[in-house]
Amino acid sequence: MIEMVRERYFQQLDLLKKCVLSFGELAELIFRDSMSSVIDLDISLAEKTLALEFEADKLEGRIEASVFDLLALQQPMASDLRLVVSTLKISADLRRVVGLSMNIAKIPGRMEGGHVKPLIDTGKMANIVAFMLENSLRAFETQDAQLAREVAARDEEVDKLFYAVWVELIEMMAKDTSIISRATNLLFLIRYLERIADHCCNICESVVYLVTAKKVTLN
Repeated sequence: MIEMVRERYFQQLDLLKKCVLSFGELAELIFRDSMSSVIDLDISLAEKTLALEFEADKLEGRIEASVFDLLALQQPMASDLRLVVSTLKISADLRRVVGLSMNIAKIPGRMEGGHVKPLIDTGKMANIVAFMLENSLRAFETQDAQLAREVAARDEEVDKLFYAVWVELIEMMAKDTSIISRATNLLFLIRYLERIADHCCNICESVVYLVTAKKVTLN
């Protein structure tokens, strides 16, 4: 009987981890498509992306229910407890990534005319953020604290690009007030990217805590 209970317990832990990774895959998809919709000003793709929010909410709900069930009924200890706590925190960060990606997907519907500038540096930001999201989740899957630290270190690149694009857009608006509306959408875009990178850093912090039992600040 005890062995059956323990087997069920480990199955629940494994399922919880798989649910978080599935949530991560969905967050990656939503982020990629939201960025594609902005770059191409593809309203149809933006609408399809926005429609995925309900699926994200369902996954988050499943993870929360599983976590509370494990805490209440199984009373996990040590590394198992860290896994449960970390999955809850990672799930919360993934939900914020989804929410910010949804904000990105709303931009094409607000844009009148094309972009005020080529999205070169913004594209670089998006590529780094995509790398951070993918590899923060890989670090969680493999419980690789070193990878988590390396991923978080790239946040500095995102911050530098953010400030460079920010300054450029502000200067452009000062010279030509007719572009303020479109330029403001790009200001929001780079802000959303910068915040998604921060949430990737949070995921990396959760991974380090999971593996080492140490709470660290990586951004």
